[in-house]
Amino acid sequence: MIEDRQPVKAHKVSLLNRSLGVITGVRDVVSFDLNEIILDTEQGLLMIKGINLHVKRLLVEKGEVEIDGKVESFLYSNVDESSSRREGFLGRLFK
Repeated sequence: MIEDRQPVKAHKVSLLNRSLGVITGVRDVVSFDLNEIILDTEQGLLMIKGINLHVKRLLVEKGEVEIDGKVESFLYSNVDESSSRREGFLGRLFK
């Protein structure tokens, strides 16, 4: 069985002084509030935790997100590409 796989795009996280960040290789903004931003990236789900977090800019066509606020942590989920499409969001996040 041959799978149609698109080439993996570059994913990069840049953070300046823990307060201004630019993330590339973003497929979708799953959710966001003042304490947490969850992004679906080329390298799996990325959970950003912090204080007074805001999505300043979203460029869907470029797959780029700019955030600000005080960033306390970045956490990637270990998502298997083939199983991530069959499971729901919470199943992928807490796998």
